[in-house]
Amino acid sequence: MVGKDLFDTVIDRRNTGSIKYDFPEKFGKPEGILPLWVADMDFPSPPCVARALDERVRHGIFGYSRGGEGDFTVLRQWYSKRFGWELQPQWLVRTPGVIFAVAAAIRALTEERDAVLIQQPVYYPFAETVRNNNRMLAVSRLLYQDGAYQMDFADFENQIVQSRAKLFILCSPHNPVGRVWTEDELLRVGKICMRHGIAVVSDEIHADFTYPGHRHLVFANLRPEFAESTITCTSPSKTFNLAGLQLSNILIPNEILRRKFRREIVKTGYGQPNVMALTAGKAAYADGEAWLEELKEYLKSNLDFLRGFLADHLPHIKLVEPEGTYLVWLDFRELGLTDEQLDDLMVRRAGVWLDPGPMFGAGGEGFQRINIACPRATLKRALIQMAQAVGTL
Repeated sequence: MVGKDLFDTVIDRRNTGSIKYDFPEKFGKPEGILPLWVADMDFPSPPCVARALDERVRHGIFGYSRGGEGDFTVLRQWYSKRFGWELQPQWLVRTPGVIFAVAAAIRALTEERDAVLIQQPVYYPFAETVRNNNRMLAVSRLLYQDGAYQMDFADFENQIVQSRAKLFILCSPHNPVGRVWTEDELLRVGKICMRHGIAVVSDEIHADFTYPGHRHLVFANLRPEFAESTITCTSPSKTFNLAGLQLSNILIPNEILRRKFRREIVKTGYGQPNVMALTAGKAAYADGEAWLEELKEYLKSNLDFLRGFLADHLPHIKLVEPEGTYLVWLDFRELGLTDEQLDDLMVRRAGVWLDPGPMFGAGGEGFQRINIACPRATLKRALIQMAQAVGTL
């Protein structure tokens, strides 16, 4: 057990090359702004990771490396225990990141000018990666009703037919709206994809973050036919706060899809994974579960605090109740501001850096995303500054 103090401690991340803290001017933000935007955590990674990296550093040789049987064993045990998914070693392809993998999958499974379907508002690099690879973007908007998001299955299928999409990028759990899709929802969307011969890239990087009453289901594990047409993107980066080490585990049961995917990886010139990433990932999956469970309790308490603060001090800002992830979608529309005015309110008056909703695409207008994976004192400070700024309206 690591104790609540580990998560309550405010650690100064400035001058560490942190994208979150050290480069506000690169993003047009003022110096000293409080950042709760990019999706990494302000917590130390599990102690087991630090110990493993320290031991590797003391060894002193950092030559070419690749994961061994032990690396796959701990990954297989993790997915078997937590998700009931029995991995096979031949499925695994390692990449330096999930978006790297999404880009490779787009090139592997589609041709230029083919359409790729996404469900907005959604993680903004999806749209960027589709366009950057000269594919057409097809969008099915999620429905926001009574404070919750749903898939629009009729529109989803209609978009496939109209665009002749060849690929669908699923975000599960969903970033930024926080949905943990149910079995019925995943089966319905999967059957539509099967009916139209569409392959699926399933970004499940937030799979380990669900709140009580919700359970993540691996899309490819629901039906054998889903597994045969799906590239599942996973990583220890979100779960254990290892994003800077750049390691993702991409799982592809279908040999033909896997061969096409590997061919695109080879074209990039990418070879062996970072030895430190392999070391950290193995240690985290082997011994990081207790740390993760304590972290999830802390995140739940942060969410409870956020919910209460909004109700008491910022009633015009509505919480879109998350079922998963440590990223929370906030509805600011009752303030009656344009997105430009809202961003100015948060950045210039509140001194708080959130992710503005429009960057997530259609349906993001009037919303912003806040990262609650930070010490309670940091979250409280941000909310107080937000309340003071809203009070000036």
